[in-house]
Amino acid sequence: MRSRITNREEPYYVLLDEVQYAISDEEMRGEEPPRLYGVLNGLLRMRNVDVYVTGSNSKMLSTNVMTEFRGRGDEVRVRPLSFAEFMQAYDGDVQHGWAEYVMFGGMPLTLSMRSDEQKSLYLKNLFEETYLKDIVSRNGLRRSQELDDLVDVLASSIGALTNPPKIKATFASVLHSGISTNTIMQYIGHLEDAFVIEEARRFDVKGRKYIGSPKKYYFEDMGLRNARLGFCQIEQTHIMENIVYNELRTRGYNVDVGVVDRRGTSEGVPYRKRLEVDFVANLGNRRCYIQSAYQLPTPEKVAQEKASLLEIDDSFQKIVLVRDVVKPVRDEHGILTMSVYDFLLNPDSLTM
Repeated sequence: MRSRITNREEPYYVLLDEVQYAISDEEMRGEEPPRLYGVLNGLLRMRNVDVYVTGSNSKMLSTNVMTEFRGRGDEVRVRPLSFAEFMQAYDGDVQHGWAEYVMFGGMPLTLSMRSDEQKSLYLKNLFEETYLKDIVSRNGLRRSQELDDLVDVLASSIGALTNPPKIKATFASVLHSGISTNTIMQYIGHLEDAFVIEEARRFDVKGRKYIGSPKKYYFEDMGLRNARLGFCQIEQTHIMENIVYNELRTRGYNVDVGVVDRRGTSEGVPYRKRLEVDFVANLGNRRCYIQSAYQLPTPEKVAQEKASLLEIDDSFQKIVLVRDVVKPVRDEHGILTMSVYDFLLNPDSLTM
C-alpha cells in the first residue's frame, strides 16, 4: 500500500474489508499487538490518507481495533435495511412490502431476487456458510451442534424473557444435552459479536435501576431468523416486536425492557403486580416508552396494553403501536396510539 502512496499532496483512500481476517488467531491470543495495528498506525500518521476499516465481528472491531485507535476514528454501525430503506427500493405498496419484510428481512441482496425460493436459499446459505462458520472458526468451537441448537432456541423465543439457566434446562429436557451455563453464556456472546442477536436488559422504571436476569434477545435481521427456522414460525406479534426493536436501535436509541410495579389493595389485602413495558428507549436526554401491541380488538386488550404506561408518572412520550392502518390518536392520558407503518416510515414519529 505504501508503495502506491506517492504524492503527499494528493488524497488517498484505503479500504480494508473484513479486517478480522488480517489478524491471526495466534496474534489475537498473544501479548504483542497484531501487525495490522502497526500498519494502521503508519497510515494514520499520513495526513493525506483516509483509512476505512470494515468487518463482521464486533469483538474484534470494537474491543480491539476501536480501543487501539480511540480518539483517532469514528465507528459507523451498518445494519440490515430498515423498513423505510427497504420500501425505497421495493416495487409495491406498503402492505405487500410489510409482508415481504416480515418474511425475508432487510438483507439488501434479497431485493434483487425474483422468487421466494431464491431468497430462502440465499438467507439459509448466508446464515450457515457465513455467520455460523465464521463464529465456529473464529472462536475455535469444537461442538458446533450445540451452537446450532442454541440459535434455534433463541430464534424460537424472540420477545420472551430468558437466561442461560433457563436455556440449559431446555437443552436438558428437550435435547438431552449436558451443556453448561457458562458455555451457553459464551455462545450467546459469540452470536452478539457476530451481529446475529442483541440483548435487551430489564429496567425498573420507577426504581430507576437495572434488574438482573432474565433478559430478552432479538435478532438483527428477521430474514436470517426465519431462514434458521425454515420459515415455519412466523409469529406476527413477536416479529413486529423484533422489527420495532431493530428500528429503535437503527435510530441510535439504547433500548431496554421496562418493568413497572403496580401496588394496591384488594379486599383489604395489599398486592404488588409487575407490569411490562415492551421498550424503554433512550437517546441523550430523550426517552420514550413503547408498547408493541399488534392488534387492539377489544377494550380489555386496550386496557391491558396501556396499563403499564399509566403507572409511569413522568412526562416522556408513551406510545402504543398497532399493525392496523389507523390515524395517530392521543388519549386523555397523553398516550399516543399509531400504526407501526407510521412509526417505521416517519423519521419524526417519536416526536409527534
